Amino acid sequence: MSKKALYLLGIALVIILGTILYIKFCCNCDTAQPNAAVEKVPPTAIKNDNFVPFIINGSGFEFRTNYNFKFLKNNPAAIQPISDSISIGIEKLKTFLVSNPKQKVTITGYATSDETNTTKFENLGLARANDVKNYFVSKGLASSQLDTKGEIINSWKTNADTLIGPVEYELETIDTTSAPTDDWAALKEKINTNPLIFHFNTNKSNFNLNEEEQQKVTDIVKYLKNVKNTSVLVVGHSDNVGNRDLNIELSQKRADFSKNYLIKNGIEASRIATESKGPDEPIGDNATTEGKASNRRTVVTIK
Repeated sequence: MSKKALYLLGIALVIILGTILYIKFCCNCDTAQPNAAVEKVPPTAIKNDNFVPFIINGSGFEFRTNYNFKFLKNNPAAIQPISDSISIGIEKLKTFLVSNPKQKVTITGYATSDETNTTKFENLGLARANDVKNYFVSKGLASSQLDTKGEIINSWKTNADTLIGPVEYELETIDTTSAPTDDWAALKEKINTNPLIFHFNTNKSNFNLNEEEQQKVTDIVKYLKNVKNTSVLVVGHSDNVGNRDLNIELSQKRADFSKNYLIKNGIEASRIATESKGPDEPIGDNATTEGKASNRRTVVTIK
């Protein structure tokens, strides 16, 4: 072997030996210092987003945002103000429904079994669904393309005393063949034969509906949603106590009050007509207390 080769081999051995010694004695030099500060890296925190997303999905439409309607416990009205991202979704939904008149949205509201329902609705979930529907309508959506349902469940995601997003949405095609025409004619006859009648106390315009009256409201809403170009007639009446002109005015207020109630239950204002008959069409004897009470009423029928 030549001297040059031996020289190169010696250099290589020095490099290899130096590398071995560096790895053995120097790589762990930082940890060998007893007083060296060691930075502790905390474990990655688990993200727990306390939200229920606002989602509307269907054929040809999809929208999602993590913001949603919120309701205080035992309360039927959504907390205001409503998030801008929800308003964006509602505006997009309105555009879609206008272009697709055979599509509808079913809004299902939820309430927990330990909540108290103080509304006129069958349950608090239905009241919440109708509140959301009214908000949709206020943004320009057609009431006829919005249905509501309510359900009671054991629990829902909450933050303190606030329920987060207890509303769901189902976008589907309106079934225009769900019942024959004769069935709707029969429903109209049922409504008008035994009409919805609101009774009032003297000089007062308020009422509480019993179960039978609530069912009549449901029947009217159902009929109008499925039979187009029809409307409701609300006629106000009074007893004969006092000035006739004042009774006519009072009867109109009762009719208007009843109209507002029907609007809150999903009937478009444009499909409700009102009249005032005052004391002119009594059904009871105004000489008796009971007769006067029966005459203070509004009668709701299908035109």
